[in-house]
Amino acid sequence: MGGPRAARPFTGAVLDRASVQRKDPQWITAMAASPARRGIGAGRDQVLVSGSSPALALTRLEPTDEQLAVPILLGVDGDAPLFAIDLEQEAARDRPADDGSWDRDGEDSGPHLISLREAGVALPHAEAGLAAYVTALLAWHRRHRFCANCGHETNVVEAGFERLCPHCGAHHFPRTDPVVIMTVEHDDQLLLGRRAGWPGGRLSVLAGFISPGEAAEEAVVREVEEESGIVCRDPVYVTSQPWPFPASLMLGFHAVSDGGEARATDGELDEVRWIPREVVRAAVNGEDVGFALPGEVSIARYLIERWVAARPS
Repeated sequence: MGGPRAARPFTGAVLDRASVQRKDPQWITAMAASPARRGIGAGRDQVLVSGSSPALALTRLEPTDEQLAVPILLGVDGDAPLFAIDLEQEAARDRPADDGSWDRDGEDSGPHLISLREAGVALPHAEAGLAAYVTALLAWHRRHRFCANCGHETNVVEAGFERLCPHCGAHHFPRTDPVVIMTVEHDDQLLLGRRAGWPGGRLSVLAGFISPGEAAEEAVVREVEEESGIVCRDPVYVTSQPWPFPASLMLGFHAVSDGGEARATDGELDEVRWIPREVVRAAVNGEDVGFALPGEVSIARYLIERWVAARPS
């Protein structure tokens, strides 16, 4: 096999997010009234797409004035302002997001819903990045309608990049939770584990949230020792990936270890063990080795493929 895929899924959205212009309410009003306006529809874990592979793309809806009464602007794509359309909200109104022609089963090439994980690998790179963006932004708005400071309902400002509490004046911004995820190597072996609750026979690299007051490199060392009893060192940053389930930023690292007996220690993992590189390589190639690796949509798979490719057989 060659090296890992150059493009990580859920990255690569190229539209202009209009970070400066969206601060101007008059500009937002003009964008919401533009004949060129379009909407991208997303639910909790699905996005609305049209076409079929290799021409699959996010559906560009023609939003109604009601749907843009409180506009959530994604950005500007050429001359077209793109807005987020919350399909959960449309379902609560007991109607589809457009004229009713889209299919929830996804059995035709017209507008239909697919899972976000499927979108990450089936859509073109930039479209998959846009799918992650719209899904994460809408998820934040659903979960943060009320002020964490005083409990009052908040107002959308900056066309969705902020919520402002009219009662206490608190400003709330879209949340992204930083997570470290890491390959850990010893003697040409990779440390892999199975999360509690995962099906048997599925292994991945270790990961965990960064704690307050902690550097990412420190989180790598702490998480590995907490979850496996293994002490690692010299963590080096590799790459990152937005993970919209619902709103994490995965920070990929590689670290080395002097070895030791790997054991599940804190309840996060049901099993953890060292796997020789050739066995991991065979798993990457789809061979039956007694376990499966994460899907291609994840940074975990990217990091594993990168580690395998670093020392060709």
